[in-house]
Amino acid sequence: MYEEPRDPFADDPDHAEALAPFEPELDDDDRADLLEDLHELEMFERVLQPQGYRGVVVDCADCDEPHYFTWGLLMANLRGLLEANCAQVHEPAFDPDPAHYVTWDYARGFSDCWLKTHGEDTV
Repeated sequence: MYEEPRDPFADDPDHAEALAPFEPELDDDDRADLLEDLHELEMFERVLQPQGYRGVVVDCADCDEPHYFTWGLLMANLRGLLEANCAQVHEPAFDPDPAHYVTWDYARGFSDCWLKTHGEDTV
C-alpha cells in the first residue's frame, strides 16, 4: 500500500493559511460582466460554429503562447465562476488547428455583422 509522505509543515498554522486558495467573492459588477461574457459566447457559438470555428484563441501574457479554448470549455468555466466562484481545471487543447479558432474581438465583430445582416431571430 502506497502512502503519501507526511507534510513536514502540516501542523504549522501559517503554512496552512498560505496554501489556502484566495477566492474573493464576486461583486455585482463582476457577476454582470461574467453573464455578459457568457451571453456573448453563446451567440458566438451559434453564429461561428456553423462556419467551422471551434472556439477562441487567447494570447497568454505569462507564457507568450496562444491558448485555444472551445466554446463549451469557456462557457463551463464562466458558469463555474458564477456558481462556485472558481474555474474548472482543464487540459489544454491537444494539437489544435489554429484555423478553427478566432480571437474574442473577431468573434464579436463577425457576430455583430452577421446579426445585422440576418437578424436576431435567425440565430
